Amino acid sequence: MNSTRQLISAAQGSAVDRARPALLRAADIIGRLTHDGRALPGLLICGGQRCGTTSMYKALLQHPTIFRPVWRKGVHHFDEGHRGDVADYRAHFPLQSHLDRAEHRHGTRALCFESSPYYLFHPLAATRIAHVLPDVKLLVLVRDPVERAYSAHAHELARGYEDLPFREALAAEPWRLDGEEERLLRDPTAESHAHRHQAYRSRGEYADQLDRISPLFNPDQIKVVDSHRFFTDPVPVFEEVLNWIGVRPLGTPRFERHNARPRQDLPTDLRDELTEHFAPHDEALTLWLGETPSWRSGRP
Repeated sequence: MNSTRQLISAAQGSAVDRARPALLRAADIIGRLTHDGRALPGLLICGGQRCGTTSMYKALLQHPTIFRPVWRKGVHHFDEGHRGDVADYRAHFPLQSHLDRAEHRHGTRALCFESSPYYLFHPLAATRIAHVLPDVKLLVLVRDPVERAYSAHAHELARGYEDLPFREALAAEPWRLDGEEERLLRDPTAESHAHRHQAYRSRGEYADQLDRISPLFNPDQIKVVDSHRFFTDPVPVFEEVLNWIGVRPLGTPRFERHNARPRQDLPTDLRDELTEHFAPHDEALTLWLGETPSWRSGRP
């Protein structure tokens, strides 16, 4: 019986996978036709990559007045997906009437959101966001950048976006990224595989990225969360985020870690090299966190 159920489930999953492109096209068409009645997001999880964004996204989704895009976790409208107008972007989100009903039913603010961690690192994303969503809240999660770099490499390797071992990929990063940010700034339609998928050191230099977006938004629009705090004691951190976006807590969600990948221990010499590299960047991050980052403080 269990085998039969597993076969049925697998067949159903396969059918959904085959139908997904057509369903996405249909959803895009319907969304575009009804864009006037759809909500724009009040919150963006915009980074950092491999810093717990999926776990935060899944926790927020369990709140009855917080809604995701209709089909995609991340729309990527403000980075490599920047092709359409505001109507195209709005088409991805639920109807405003759906949010209004939820707000009335639960007595607290309703909003929709998306999670696109490349927004923090893409050089044009913040300007595009500020133009379309001037009042949006930007949530940024950060973790030990040494662990982030190693985790990102394992992630990109598994997805087929990287073919070098970690040591060689770190050595290749300077020439891989050489001129790529300038090219993205020069050509708004450009895409860069290396900039998005192989920036292991650069994407862990969090303070530089935060300093780039900060002139475009009010200070209370940007919140930076140390992922270690979220993973070790999630409830107060989660409620802190809810309070910041103006949503009353309604129950306690299940907190889970997502997208972890098994990997060998990082060689000591590489860990030491990266720890030294990130030292000034972590010191600058202290101003954003209001305290020393957990991975530098020695806190358990």
